[in-house]
Amino acid sequence: MAEVPLLNGVRDGAEVADYAAVKSVKEAARVFWVESVKLWKIAAPIVLNILCQFGTSTLTTIFVGHIGDLELSAVTIATSVIGCFSFGFMLGMGSALETLCGQAFGAGQVYMLGIYMQRSWIILLASCVVILPIYIFSGPLLRLTGQDPGIADLAGKFTILIIPQLFSLAINFPTQKFLQAQSKVNVMAWIGLVALIDHAMLLWLFISVLGWGMTGAAAAYNITSWVIALGQVVYVFGWCRDAWSGFSSAAFKEIWAFVRLSIASAVMLCLEIWYMMGINLLAGHLEDAVIAVGSLSICTNVNGLQGMIFIGINAAISVRVSNELGWGRPRAAKYSIYVTVFQSLLIGLLSMVIILVTKNHFAIIFTNSIELQRAVAKLAWLLGITMVLNSVQPVISGVAVGGGWQALVAYINLGCYYMLGLPLGCILGYVAHLGITGIWGGFIAGTALQTFILLFILYKTNWSKEVEKTGDRMRKWGGQDVSTDKVEGYI
Repeated sequence: MAEVPLLNGVRDGAEVADYAAVKSVKEAARVFWVESVKLWKIAAPIVLNILCQFGTSTLTTIFVGHIGDLELSAVTIATSVIGCFSFGFMLGMGSALETLCGQAFGAGQVYMLGIYMQRSWIILLASCVVILPIYIFSGPLLRLTGQDPGIADLAGKFTILIIPQLFSLAINFPTQKFLQAQSKVNVMAWIGLVALIDHAMLLWLFISVLGWGMTGAAAAYNITSWVIALGQVVYVFGWCRDAWSGFSSAAFKEIWAFVRLSIASAVMLCLEIWYMMGINLLAGHLEDAVIAVGSLSICTNVNGLQGMIFIGINAAISVRVSNELGWGRPRAAKYSIYVTVFQSLLIGLLSMVIILVTKNHFAIIFTNSIELQRAVAKLAWLLGITMVLNSVQPVISGVAVGGGWQALVAYINLGCYYMLGLPLGCILGYVAHLGITGIWGGFIAGTALQTFILLFILYKTNWSKEVEKTGDRMRKWGGQDVSTDKVEGYI
């Protein structure tokens, strides 16, 4: 039996009207509670799933970090530069499904979800082949960027070993978006949890027991990534009969138009994800590269853990917005955004407080080096500020994906990150001789500007017009007319 969409505007067979305008504190509190429940029903399992998947990378770093400082820096560069490059591109390409599947599900075109997923599989597998030379020649490429030769060569060897993990992303991401659009997220959480436990056992076996070192870490990383991808596919084939009816040649139709939308999504997300990757690259040019990269890697891992929570919320708000727009409920979309941004900001502030209180201690989890622990403590205040900014920014990006604004956000990211943040970081870090503090400070400035611009755009958005655009998008991609009632007076 097909699941009823959580947010499709229908309850017990009757249409549920959009929210009335909030005119009192009591009404605002009611909307806040209703929207919070809807959000976290979707977000909580996604957050758990993403934390488990990120945990595989973090556990790998922890195990390798206890092998040696050089190995820690090498694996960090491999995963945070090369791995982050591919992760950002592949996630971005797959994120086109968040717009299309979410809006199609909200509009009742459930049968199209399986077609969209197949198209995305094809496109992402082809993308892996395009990215493959970067993995094969990662060592020389890292040397070319000025990385320490010892770190670059070791990182290059590790990157070649994790090529199978790259191809798992081509299956993983489209399947995730397919399940998220239907709010079938609990199974994703269970698969992620099982994979994380599996990964910890494999790391212990390959590194601690068999002594395979970085080779063992790479083997565990590959196996766990495919466990996640194949586990999701098995669930789709066996338990998603409403949206999956088997392989179809229709997946090859309109594929170039789908590629263009995927590339727009990829550019938007890549400009965000690669931005933080740039800090690691610039840190590799400092005098004491091993300590600089090592301390930064610990901070970025902690920031990444918090960031995974907000990427989960990002996915949830994307589902919320796309479903509500697909159903023609502009005010519900708008109010869900307000509630999510407010809650995310509170989580970000709490995270900053925790980091500042534990700044002299949390690095012990990653390294035994006293020098690295002291270096991390000096960067804690920058990490705290970043956590606050990163609590709002991913939520807004999720709204952009849900609404289909990828191209607009890509231009904003390009200007804020690469025309302000990156040059300012270089000036503060190298010209002003502030080192890693200056580099990171410049990057924070770019993120802050981007966040304020996107908040202003959200404030000025006419959500009734966004509903009309969704109807046009479904007519184009769904292959049949999808009527959207004209909604007036909502904004």
